Amino acid sequence: MNFKTTQEHEALRAQIRAYAEAEIKPYAFQWDKENYFPRREVVDRLAEMGLMGIPFPTEYGGAGLDATSYAIAVEELSRVDGGAGVILSAHVSLGSWPIYAFGTQEQKEKYLVPLAKGEKIGAFGLTEPNAGSDAGGTETTAVLQGDHYILNGEKIFITNGGEADTYVVFAVTTPGIGTRGISAFIVEKGWEGFTFGEHYDKMGIRSSATAQLLFQDVKVPKENLLGKEGQGFKIAMATLDGGRIGIASQALGIAQGAYERAVEYAKERVQFDKPIAFQQSISFKIADMATKLRCARMLIYSAAELKEHHEPYGMESAMAKMYASDIALEVTNDALQIFGGSGYLKGMDVERMYRDAKITTIYEGTNEIQRVVIASHILGKEPKAQSAGGVKQSGAITGPRKKQIWKGGEVQEMVDALVDSLKQDGYDFTVGIPLDTPIARAERVVSAGKGIGEEENMILIEDVARAAGAAIGSSRPVAESLRYVPLDRYVGMSGQKFTGNLYIACGISGAVQHLKGIKDASTIVAINNNPNAPIFKHCDYGIVGDVAQVLPLLAQALDTGEKLPAPPMVKMKRATPKQEKPVYKTYVCGGCGYEYNPAQGDPDNDVLRGTQFENLPAEWVCPECAEAKDAFIQA
Repeated sequence: MNFKTTQEHEALRAQIRAYAEAEIKPYAFQWDKENYFPRREVVDRLAEMGLMGIPFPTEYGGAGLDATSYAIAVEELSRVDGGAGVILSAHVSLGSWPIYAFGTQEQKEKYLVPLAKGEKIGAFGLTEPNAGSDAGGTETTAVLQGDHYILNGEKIFITNGGEADTYVVFAVTTPGIGTRGISAFIVEKGWEGFTFGEHYDKMGIRSSATAQLLFQDVKVPKENLLGKEGQGFKIAMATLDGGRIGIASQALGIAQGAYERAVEYAKERVQFDKPIAFQQSISFKIADMATKLRCARMLIYSAAELKEHHEPYGMESAMAKMYASDIALEVTNDALQIFGGSGYLKGMDVERMYRDAKITTIYEGTNEIQRVVIASHILGKEPKAQSAGGVKQSGAITGPRKKQIWKGGEVQEMVDALVDSLKQDGYDFTVGIPLDTPIARAERVVSAGKGIGEEENMILIEDVARAAGAAIGSSRPVAESLRYVPLDRYVGMSGQKFTGNLYIACGISGAVQHLKGIKDASTIVAINNNPNAPIFKHCDYGIVGDVAQVLPLLAQALDTGEKLPAPPMVKMKRATPKQEKPVYKTYVCGGCGYEYNPAQGDPDNDVLRGTQFENLPAEWVCPECAEAKDAFIQA
């Protein structure tokens, strides 16, 4: 490890710092306030400076610099705006590097070159509602049909999401064998069926775009498979190893900026006849902050140097990310404390940096996961658990649901089928509750999402609610941003929880925050014109269609005239979908009764999960009693 950067490194630092101070710092407050993605101001300008492909060879349009240079660039951008820093980090480490490391020559020429030149932005699609820290829970699928894979599913919390042009996306190509069944694909913005949710309204790094990716029968050419089938998990983990250097650098930059502002303020602020910097309580804070920053910088540059020399660096990058993000929280907290009440005001850099710092402990692997990674490098592989369980299968956020979706038919026929199904489930629409019944006490709720359009369309929601004998609810944006209903009407994880029987979601896409507020509903109905809307994966019944057409017909079909007062609510039992039987035959050892489970395989004897009994090697024996394969009988 060289404990001193080179003249070239410091020249690059000076170049980026000058740009950031002049062209980012004056606008960072406004970008934060407006949730504004600065493509022209940051992406295009970095491209002009030749810095969007810092660590990639010049033959692919990159700058040909080393990993330490890349870390310095992210650090200096983050020093004035954490969002700007992660735009570059996600583009380079996540959206571009896996194509450089695992792509074919054709893929590099087609995709890496414009990414490295900054003509296009890259992003990385791994996280899902049921696959966060545990990437093995991936549910997005890619099925090979002829010359294309058909991609279906969703990704959440995607940095550069919606703004990026090229996405590295992970999907299951071989179900039932866990991480070995995940593959990676290069997906282009603009392909039919590939859409985006709205940018998340985040606590911090608000100049960074973060959005949901939605895939509905997206055709991905075979040649856009990155690596080989089944290598996706390996590609994802290798990518995240390098990505952690970027996030560590972002955390360091945020902390460095807060530290510098705190020192400057402490020298100017006079109390008790001297600058507060010379009060021992403050001077000790400053000393501790500086020490933490130096330690973080050494960890980051050390990991970058190892990566540059093609030496193992997974543990070191995890250490750097964990430590730098932990101390970023501490340093920004101390910086705000030094500013006192002034630091708590909107518009102060340290207030924004305090908010920006938190995410660095969460994304690209939470710091709890970093500790798992570090410990695994030190301790080795965990002993095999003595369990008969199979491969974990993740479910919907709202639990098992019927998922009976009507689409493509006559609207009246779809509405009639929905109402018939609800009546067969036992719903009595001759009774009802007031529209303003508190959500937590309501037996039925009809909720409005942004998909209903203008406020005048709320009359459609009211008509359906009256006809269904239900109260009125909404998604968070409808209450908070559009203000169509009072704030106490919105349903979600941070709003009102609906635990009653019937929930009808109208024009609601199905963000995780909303779904967690209705997960205990007995029956969920979704009406949305977007077939990609995630709520269709989490409902019992759904109609794909224009709410302006569906809702009047639904109100008419449910209308029974004057409603009788509903009796006290009796919680209806949720319908449980039938469990599909395993597609494999079961074989049991005639000697000891051991049952071979293809979902588990026999890893101790190099038999991969997903291997059918018929495909076991002839020399394979029972792992419990060593009986030969032919001693097994079909159950």
